[in-house]
Amino acid sequence: MSTKDQSFCLKTHQYNAFALRIRCKKAVIIGVKKGGTRALLEFLRVHPDVRAVGAEPHFFDRHYERGLAWYRELMPRTLDGQITMEKTPSYFVTKEAPARISAMSKGTKLIVVVRDPVTRAISDYTQTLSKKPDIPTFESLTFKNRTTGLIDTSWSAIQIGIYAKHLENWLLYFPIGQILFVSGERLVSRPAGGLGRVQDFLGLKRIITDKHFYFNKTKGFPCLKKAEGSSKPHCLGKTKGRPHPEIDQEVVQRLRDFYRPFNMKFYQMTGHDFGWD
Repeated sequence: MSTKDQSFCLKTHQYNAFALRIRCKKAVIIGVKKGGTRALLEFLRVHPDVRAVGAEPHFFDRHYERGLAWYRELMPRTLDGQITMEKTPSYFVTKEAPARISAMSKGTKLIVVVRDPVTRAISDYTQTLSKKPDIPTFESLTFKNRTTGLIDTSWSAIQIGIYAKHLENWLLYFPIGQILFVSGERLVSRPAGGLGRVQDFLGLKRIITDKHFYFNKTKGFPCLKKAEGSSKPHCLGKTKGRPHPEIDQEVVQRLRDFYRPFNMKFYQMTGHDFGWD
């Protein structure tokens, strides 16, 4: 590719859609909400061959009618050999997203950060509670009928964690080998190991290693010793790592029982046991 052609990979109007597909390496972090997607993206941006959008574009779920040209305009300048990335966790649970991403580029690599669905649901609730302190309790939202133990799967905090159901939709458009599943728990306990797998999956040289991280005891998760374009340490913002409210342990156990068969199916589909039980 000539120097002129190396200008903008996605942020350009001089190439047609087909040319864009063959010239650009693309990856999208498609999920899941409260799984660790922000941490993964911030860690990946340290790599010199990764160019990523900071804010969530929500193109394939909320703004698809704006067209691909609008989406391209959001993308950073990307040279030949670099990877253009974005992350929007709600894509994983959006029915239309797989077909739309496939229509843009069947070769797009997909990354899903998953977390114990019970812990994820509580974290999701905690985030909502911080914005709407008057919402009902977690326990009351969990059940359609607490006496019978019937879980309300229409509540998004519960529904998102049925990972196997959502994955089935993605497998209609992408082979399982084109999707990488990252453990949110291990991203906290062993960030360099998780980033090693991601770099391999994206075909990148393993540049991000243990030397890039330190564990922040106050926040309770790893932080970067140096952020992208900075010589200063960087931790995720104050909205990350909020303390969870006390949840009735009977409710927690009922949720674990509810998710167990879905977790087992998800383990089989991905070929990986995440150890949530």
